[in-house]
Amino acid sequence: MPFSPLVQARLDAWVASAADFGPFLLGQETNTTLDEQRKAYERVLSTHPVPAGVTWHDVDMGGVPGKVVVPDEREGNRILLYIHGGGYVGGSPTGYLGLAGHFAKRLGANVFLPDYRLAPEHPFPAPIDDTLASYRWLLDQGHDPKSIVFCGDSAGGAMVVSVMVKARNAGLPLPAGGAALSPWANLEHTGASIDNRDGLDPQASRLGLTLLAKAFLNGALPNDPDASPVFADVRGLPPILVQIGENEVMLSDAMRLAIHLGENRVRVSLEVWPGMFHVWHMFAAILPEGMQAVKNAALFLDQALRERHPS
Repeated sequence: MPFSPLVQARLDAWVASAADFGPFLLGQETNTTLDEQRKAYERVLSTHPVPAGVTWHDVDMGGVPGKVVVPDEREGNRILLYIHGGGYVGGSPTGYLGLAGHFAKRLGANVFLPDYRLAPEHPFPAPIDDTLASYRWLLDQGHDPKSIVFCGDSAGGAMVVSVMVKARNAGLPLPAGGAALSPWANLEHTGASIDNRDGLDPQASRLGLTLLAKAFLNGALPNDPDASPVFADVRGLPPILVQIGENEVMLSDAMRLAIHLGENRVRVSLEVWPGMFHVWHMFAAILPEGMQAVKNAALFLDQALRERHPS
């Protein structure tokens, strides 16, 4: 579907910056460092503005650095743990302040964004372990798990489920609910859309995901349940929303994740958005479908919080 010139320009810039990770993943020589490329990618994501009505500051989440976005109007002691995407190789809380700001305002919640370690320097399971540590820190600070929800996109969308599973296995109380936005749920890439949507989704491709998975897994199997939640024991998890764009190469495996959750008695909602690309939510300030998807996710999380913590 056609987009406005502003949306298309920002999408093109995002696609180009993501493609610049290619030489590093292929082991080719470049004129820059991986750290510099991550900063360049962060600057592209930071073009999405932070909405009025929020502030943010740095935070140490039990040894995991991060940021917290604070809305001017907060409802109770609500907390959203937002897990950023970037294929486990890029992305940062700074690049997600805009999207986190929209969620903070919609939920009336403080939004914590852990700056988890990245591959290939820190491969699987380091990002998952860091995110679990940040959730454990929130609990150690005395926050009621009934007032906490998770949200994340792409790799972070998969970690919404994976970290819940790890928390349950560690004996930690679970949050009230979660929202997985464009989740990268199956690193085996066996869903039909990995081929029949390849080229429709400008932001993610089969080749790019294969290279990212190799860098992240570092020899681990792609069907490891901690890396690919479609294979995880998800019994006992709280309600989860899965949102996916119909143009995405991840479409089939995101739908598989929703089915897997439902078949294991997890209450799940699935939204498939026709014509949308990978993590279109980032464009909420300038793309109506992006803002509507954020509203829907916030409404789902709001309901989960009210059910667990009616007061």
